[in-house]
Amino acid sequence: MSESWIVGINPVEGALSNDAERVREVLVEQGQRNARVQALAEQAKALKIPVHHRPRDQLDKLAGEARHQGVVALYEPPPMAHEGDLAKLMERDGANTLVLVLDGVTDPHNLGACLRSAAAAGVTAVIVPKDRAVGLTPVVRRASAGGADRVPLIAVTNLARTLRELKDAGVWITGLAGDTDTSIYGVDFKGPVALVLGSEGEGMRRLTRELCDFVAKIPMPGTMESLNVSVATGVVLFEALRQRSAKR
Repeated sequence: MSESWIVGINPVEGALSNDAERVREVLVEQGQRNARVQALAEQAKALKIPVHHRPRDQLDKLAGEARHQGVVALYEPPPMAHEGDLAKLMERDGANTLVLVLDGVTDPHNLGACLRSAAAAGVTAVIVPKDRAVGLTPVVRRASAGGADRVPLIAVTNLARTLRELKDAGVWITGLAGDTDTSIYGVDFKGPVALVLGSEGEGMRRLTRELCDFVAKIPMPGTMESLNVSVATGVVLFEALRQRSAKR
């Protein structure tokens, strides 16, 4: 994977603290007096990573629409996991396998937030289709707050085939949708589990839904009919963790 720019204090700090060997250089805005930015520059120098001071407009250009806060870093991301890695990842986690499947999430901020929750929950892998979905862009990395480098993200050619392979491996699949009477609090999430969430607007595709063992909803007694996909991801992931950590 080609190098990309990590933008902002927290993302650069995360890269320097957790993955410094992949940071190629750090650029700091000229005249920048923010104490945290200055500390990052000193940290990079101590790690023998080149630090250069550049005009604000140069950092603006590199950051695009993101807010750089006076610091960016050139980063070489690790290679994405491959479809063939999924079996080994599930074998590693065994009965604790917890897979997140995102069927067509196209907003990079949403994907980044989902990866952040997945990393926090210790998810085995996050699976996305190669088509109809956003890839691992710099915006995704920033929104993930380091989660993109802590949980395997696997882009698959045929999502339906991958779901069938999960079922054949003994993984129980639960999809989220609002038009069902079953609550996520009534589904057993212990053992090998995959959780499937659909796109921001349309939800799961028909075939994806048909391949789920269960379809459940997040109860919402308020006036809103749905949640942002990244919020829903956090809710269902940590309900699964709650169940799995309960005494048996």
